[in-house]
Amino acid sequence: MQPMQRRTRIYIRILKRALVRRLPLSRVVLGMSVLVGLASGLAALLLKSTVHYTMMFLTGSIDAQGANFLYFAFPFLGILVTVLLVNWFVREDIVHGITRILYSMSRKNSHLRPHNMYTSLIGATLTVGAGGSVGLESPIVLTGSAIGSNLARWFRLNYKTTTLLIGCGAAGAIAGIFKAPVAGVLFAIEVLMLDLTATSLIPLLISAVAGATVSNLLMGKDVVFSFTVIDPMTVTNLPFYILLGLAAGMVSVYFTRGTMLIEGLMGRLGRMRVFRTPGTCRLSWEQLPQGKNNVMLRVVVGGLVLGVMIFLFPPLYGEGYEALKAILSGHSPDLANGSLFFGVKDNPYFLLVFLFLVLAAKVVAMAVTTGSGGVGGTFAPTLFMGGVTGFVVAKVLHLASFTTVSDKNFVLAGMAGVMAGVMHAPLTAIFLIAEITGGYSLFVPLIVTSAVSYLTSRYQEPHSLYHARLARRGELLTHDKDRAVLTLMTIDPLIETDLITLSPSDSLGTVVKAIARSPRNVFPVVDQQGDFLGGIQLDNIRQLIFRQELYENRFVYELLTPSPDAIQIGDSMDTVMQKFEKTGVWNLPVLQGGKYVGYLSKSKIFSVYRDKLREFYQD
Repeated sequence: MQPMQRRTRIYIRILKRALVRRLPLSRVVLGMSVLVGLASGLAALLLKSTVHYTMMFLTGSIDAQGANFLYFAFPFLGILVTVLLVNWFVREDIVHGITRILYSMSRKNSHLRPHNMYTSLIGATLTVGAGGSVGLESPIVLTGSAIGSNLARWFRLNYKTTTLLIGCGAAGAIAGIFKAPVAGVLFAIEVLMLDLTATSLIPLLISAVAGATVSNLLMGKDVVFSFTVIDPMTVTNLPFYILLGLAAGMVSVYFTRGTMLIEGLMGRLGRMRVFRTPGTCRLSWEQLPQGKNNVMLRVVVGGLVLGVMIFLFPPLYGEGYEALKAILSGHSPDLANGSLFFGVKDNPYFLLVFLFLVLAAKVVAMAVTTGSGGVGGTFAPTLFMGGVTGFVVAKVLHLASFTTVSDKNFVLAGMAGVMAGVMHAPLTAIFLIAEITGGYSLFVPLIVTSAVSYLTSRYQEPHSLYHARLARRGELLTHDKDRAVLTLMTIDPLIETDLITLSPSDSLGTVVKAIARSPRNVFPVVDQQGDFLGGIQLDNIRQLIFRQELYENRFVYELLTPSPDAIQIGDSMDTVMQKFEKTGVWNLPVLQGGKYVGYLSKSKIFSVYRDKLREFYQD
């Protein structure tokens, strides 16, 4: 190391110690929240700009007067380059950014790897810029959260502060994209499930304002999506907003279940291999060995499916904000430009059929994009599907002569409804649409639609799309403090391996000698292969240990009792506690493939639980 580099590192180390040791932690966090918010806002601006110019470059040659095969080619190439980048250089899954953040909070001590500060930006530019039917918000949120996580890690801050700075990065990113600081704060609280306390609210607000300020200074009015409400809201139309909420809730359920299903199918496809049967021209399939993945098969199939869908329905190209702007500006027939449906776009009935097909196809296009390896999120697709849902419901009401509700208001309310249903974040949805429309004139319809959609979706899907993947594995942090602390705990450091093991052929005399040497009252019995057979409890043999005449006549295999249950390596703490509750015992063996590893004590779990509860939740 050069002397200059050595001196620089010494100065940085001195600066870090001075900041952390001499200033109160609360002041350090406030200063960091400003930096994280500014950096997240800049990241949002950078990604939006690179994607915008990439799309302009690629779509500038597309003819809007008929079908164009460039819609078929660009998405496939974008996903291909993205997958090659991820597999050759990143070597880590960066597709589901928000789920990755939640996983780091529950299993990685809120540590996100440094490459997350830039790799998702590159991957999203390649995927979305070439037409991948996903959004940019998730990669930007991952970038902002990674900035917060690595800044906290650089200063060696504790888990609670690191998690707060992750939330600051997410709040700053959302605020920077939409110029919506309140929505950014609510996103961190509802989606990332941060606790709303005085110590967390102020840094989140500061980061959100910093991100929005960067967006205002450098982008002016040119944000990702904005609209000014001009149609008045009438109270007599509230029942129709309830109807819209029900429709948005059902679309949300379709969105969540369809995405999980298609991504699961793409995952299974990646574990298959296609080969030609010797001596024939017939193709066959076989499953690859455990741990192997056929990445290129997923890319080819996913790219082809996505290309076909965008070729048929051009509004699926990219995030979908241009399509929403066309609907809100009264140019909804233009959505059929560049498609096979160009000739019938002026027929209102055919236009409704076209939009309904677009609505159904968007979930497939989005899930195929992410399932084949493209980088992007579901935030923008929820807004797109919500806007189309609102427009379709309004047009159906018009054509059925039920009412003359405002198409534009229904589009905006539908956006909030589907977002609330998919993300299970009604407050974020309400305030986001209120902020990007420049006022709260639609506040009541937004509340009604979002609440009905959220309740409809929550009744059928208990977890949002972001949380479902982790909830199924018991790795989701929640606002329930008991469950959250259990999620943060792992069994590995709690396993007790100092117990004296016995062989089934040992005599009672050997057991008495083991009792004299051991401070414990339980003795696991293990055979020569290391398989766990059961245990001997001191209370169960207390009446025998003073009968010396039995020392050489009674053996362990006669005295052991099978364990009522066993903990497996990899079990979540929630599963462990369920086993303790079911059996009613205080000690359970820990096994790995039937082999004895150690014992887990309920009393030790309670002790560690109390320490973590104090560490993470005291203000």
